[in-house]
Formats: sequence, C-alpha cells, structure tokens
Amino acid sequence: MRQAPNRPFTLFVSAAIDAGMSSLRPWRDIVRRKSRQIMVGNVPVGGDAPITVQTMTNTPTSDAKATIDQIRRCEEAGADLIRVSCPDEASTAAFRQIAKAARVPLIADIHFHYKRALEAAEAGAACLRINPGNIGSSERVAEVVRAAKANGCAIRIGVNAGSLEKDLLEKYGEPCPDALVESALDHIKLLQDHDFHDYKVAVKASDTFLAVAAYSDLAGQIDCPLHLGITEAGGLIGGTVKSAIGIGALLWAGIGDTIRVSLSAEPEEEVRVGYEILKTLGLRVRGVRVVSCPSCARQGFDVIRTVEALESRLQHIRTPLSLSVLGCVVNGPGEARETDIGLTGGGNGTHMVYLSGVTDHHVNDADMIDRIVKLVEAKAAELEAAV
Repeated sequence: MRQAPNRPFTLFVSAAIDAGMSSLRPWRDIVRRKSRQIMVGNVPVGGDAPITVQTMTNTPTSDAKATIDQIRRCEEAGADLIRVSCPDEASTAAFRQIAKAARVPLIADIHFHYKRALEAAEAGAACLRINPGNIGSSERVAEVVRAAKANGCAIRIGVNAGSLEKDLLEKYGEPCPDALVESALDHIKLLQDHDFHDYKVAVKASDTFLAVAAYSDLAGQIDCPLHLGITEAGGLIGGTVKSAIGIGALLWAGIGDTIRVSLSAEPEEEVRVGYEILKTLGLRVRGVRVVSCPSCARQGFDVIRTVEALESRLQHIRTPLSLSVLGCVVNGPGEARETDIGLTGGGNGTHMVYLSGVTDHHVNDADMIDRIVKLVEAKAAELEAAV
C-alpha cells in the first residue's frame, strides 16, 4: 500500500503551536477546527457544539421491540445519536414506531435502495446516512434530497475504504487518502448541486493511518462537520485501542465534531468507550472518571476487583466527578488530592478515604465498596443541586 502523506502530523503541530500562542498551558489545550453547524433532530453538530457520541443498533430493525430495548440501553449509556439500519421495507415500516419511542435523534442507514431513504425520512429519521454515489441517478439523489428537506433531515455522507467506487480504485490502484477525499468531495458536490447543505461527512477506514491521513487532508478543504470513526476496528479491547489512537489523534489535532467507535461488541460499550476518549482529552465529561493503579504486592486491598465493582455500580452516575482508587500510600495520597473522592489502601484491612483531597476517615474491607458508592452518589447529588 502507498505510504500515507505526513499531513496529520503537520496539522497536529500547527494546532499545538496555535494553542501555545493563546494559552499558558499549550500542552493541555485543543483548538478545534472551525466548522459550520448543522442540526440532527434537536442535537447540534459542529460549530461550537459539544462533540457528540454515536452508536448503531445491531438488532433486526424489523423487530421494533428488540431495537427499542437496545436503543434504551444506549441512551442510558449516554448516546447522543443512534444509527439504525434500514435495508428493507419491513425495517422502514418499523422505523416509525422506533423513532417515536427513541429519546435521542435516530439516523437511518441507507445503502443502494433510495426508496428506503424516502420511507425513513417520512418515518421520523433525523438524518439519512447515504453514499450519494450508490443511490443511483442524479434524479434519485434529487428525490432523496427533496425528502430530506421536506422532513427536516440532515444527511451524512459516508465514505468507506472498503466500498470505494470502482473508478477511484482503478485510478489510484488501492484505497488511499487521496481516493477517500476525492470520493467525499464528489459526493458533496452531488448534494450541493441540489442545493442541500445540511450534511456531515465521514472518510472511514479500518487502517488507522489511512483514516487519520484522509480526515486530516479533508478537514482543510471543507467547512462541514466531520464524523470520525475507525471502521471495523475489531473486538472490545483491540477495537478500543485502534479507535482511541485514530479518533484520539484527530480530536487532539482539533478535527472532529461527532464520533462513533466501531466495535464487535454491544453498542452501549461503543458509547462508553467514546466518552472515555473524550474524557481523556478533556473534550467532554460525563459520569465518574476513575484514577486507579494497576496494583502490585504493596496493595492493601484487591484493586482490580474493587475497580471492577465500582465501575459497574457507578454506571448510573452522569454527573462529572473524579474518584481515585490506589492500593497503597506510594501514590495514593497524591492522587487523592486531585480527585473529588479518594481511596488509599492501608494495613490490617483498614483504608483511608479522602474527600475533596483532604483526609476524612477510615473504612474497612467489608464496608469499603458500599461506602465509596454512597459517597459518590452523595457527591453527585451535591454537584447537581449546585448547578
């Protein structure tokens, strides 16, 4: 495969320099690319809006109950937008019921069959995910655009290295950044020719370097919102790592307005990983940020099992706050000073609890997890009341 151009690094350095000129802490600042804003239902995407987190259902869309149940789990995990595939008439028939039940805007995923796009738009889709190039003739694209305008739908142009047009593959010989960008620009022109501008664009690839290079190149050529993703990233662990590197690199360079982490895992896991990426970069905060050690022979309690239990029991917390869980006093007190609530392992089954960085009280092994959960819930309620 041809080597990807070194544009992402150049763009990253440029953003870092710009940040350094405007801040005393350039090593922490991210300067977002300026894009125009569109609306996906009632959710703003682009401009100065928060970066949104998407996922996609994997139930048969024709099974409305199963799809709604899965959507509800994704909503609870924090999904801002949810994509639903509409491959046939049975799916678009069920889409109306699904859209009415959903609490967040739904994106209808359409391939090849332009009539499914028309049906989905009328059934309540807030956005249509299409490749204008595989919809068919210019008149069919025009029909989709008319339906989108009539029903207040946005459109997401989804270019993918795995489904590039044959003429571009013949021209470039293989999927490469230039081919992805050219495909995106061609699709944008199709929509603009029909006076449609409420669109966002993705240029996804399973190759992290290819995707980052394509997004970096495209970002300098257009002003619309960009939907980020490393497509077909893999399972929960491998896919999380690939997505964190690829999506994270782009976000760090200021590129990206909405993200979808593509995992061979349940869609609510995609949402959680997406938020962890954003939290790590300081771009969005939601729920409990856990600072914990990998554990060693010095640990005063089983750190790994304790963190697993706390993360599971604290998933319902949406208020941003921080919790440190450290097994011993080497780094425990220092980390506790920087978090809302801290737990540091001690001797003889007795451990220190810190509140707002200050030593507060001791807790024993038997009561430790329940006590920390109650403290986090109380802190979340306090912060909510103060808003």
